[in-house]
Amino acid sequence: MLIKRNPNGIDLPFASEITPRAVFESRRAFIQKIAAGSIAGGALLEMATREAFAATSAAQKLVATANPAYVVPDKPTSYKDATTYNNFYEFGTGKEGPSRYAAAMKTRPWTLTIEGEVRKPMTLDIDSLLKLAPLEERIYRLRCVEGWSMVIPWSGYSLAELIRKVEPTSNAKYLEFVTVEDKEAMHGLRRPVLDWPYVEGLRIDEANHPLTLLTLGMYGEVLPNQNGGPVRITVPWKYGFKSAKSIVKIRFVKEQPRTAWNISAPREYGFYSNVNPEVDHPRWSQATERRIGEDGFFAKKRPTLMFNGYSQVASLYTGMDLKKFF
Repeated sequence: MLIKRNPNGIDLPFASEITPRAVFESRRAFIQKIAAGSIAGGALLEMATREAFAATSAAQKLVATANPAYVVPDKPTSYKDATTYNNFYEFGTGKEGPSRYAAAMKTRPWTLTIEGEVRKPMTLDIDSLLKLAPLEERIYRLRCVEGWSMVIPWSGYSLAELIRKVEPTSNAKYLEFVTVEDKEAMHGLRRPVLDWPYVEGLRIDEANHPLTLLTLGMYGEVLPNQNGGPVRITVPWKYGFKSAKSIVKIRFVKEQPRTAWNISAPREYGFYSNVNPEVDHPRWSQATERRIGEDGFFAKKRPTLMFNGYSQVASLYTGMDLKKFF
């Protein structure tokens, strides 16, 4: 009998053998609702369709080991909310646009090029990225500059793992992330909302922080296109637009990169964009936030936490005026 082995040498199930967490949880809730006699025929059909898709789409599943060091006590946002309420202007400026249109973007084949001030520039396909380091599941808060937040179980590994592989030179002070510019699938590129392609950046010590996640999945599955599939970064102590989506290039550079939102509206979107309740957006307060899916739109807002609650990054900004470097 042929015995499959995990690429890391550990006898674990392969991705195609694992039921995604979202499917497992929805199935359990479904069974409970049937027992209570409270599920309607339309909901039954919708759930059956989702189950059938999950069962026949093995490529959507992703194995990651939960890392208890990166778990927040907050209740995770539902899969539905997390995948249908998104900012991804390449697919339109409405929150529902990405989930409607992002499926048109092809994510295989996909390559990520790493270049610039590194000793070992490289281009990796998505399968190589999946095998670069053991995948971890981390439950992170994500705070949007518009005043809403989510809690999402992401899958990936610290970006530092990739940085180590390419061996940055002493000239590498920043990382610049470039999003794909797919003019056929991304109808939003036809509008000059931003200077395309979308570019974001981090200081190299921020990129090397263990919290900064090279993200390849969420909810036990590969990343949906609308959430930045097939590869993005997640920087949980910064506002969401800093976590570049659908990345095709990472450049290691000497100078602070010019980033999309900072070019578009420098008074509103600083390069650092750390979550800070004491620094308001010019058009609204950042002192509170609305958690998506939490008791409806008119629910009482919760206080915004400094660095989104990730106090372990505070030492990165010792001596900096965070109102000036916002």
